[in-house]
Amino acid sequence: MKKLALIVGALALPLISFAQDTGLTNVKDIAMSIGEIVNILIPIAFALGLLVFFWGLVKYIFGAEHDKEAAKKTMLWGVIALFVMASVWGLVRFLGSTVGIDDNSDIDVPGINP
Repeated sequence: MKKLALIVGALALPLISFAQDTGLTNVKDIAMSIGEIVNILIPIAFALGLLVFFWGLVKYIFGAEHDKEAAKKTMLWGVIALFVMASVWGLVRFLGSTVGIDDNSDIDVPGINP
């Protein structure tokens, strides 16, 4: 484990030394890239939750009598997933607006002036 930490530290040393010259723009680029990836994944997660609900609905309508309980559970978990995702999304937006972070604001990473 110590060897792995030493290797990772040695490989990260050039990134840390070059970060002073660039004003930490690489960190800002990484944070912006992560934000873009999350913005792409959120609608996909909502679509998957909706798909689970409709899959349960189809199983309930066209399934046999003994499959109805499993279909009800599938629909319930789909609704729970949609509720949790919407609640977390609303909570994050509320906290962001309370703190003063806009949706379209750039991330301001402090840099070191030479």
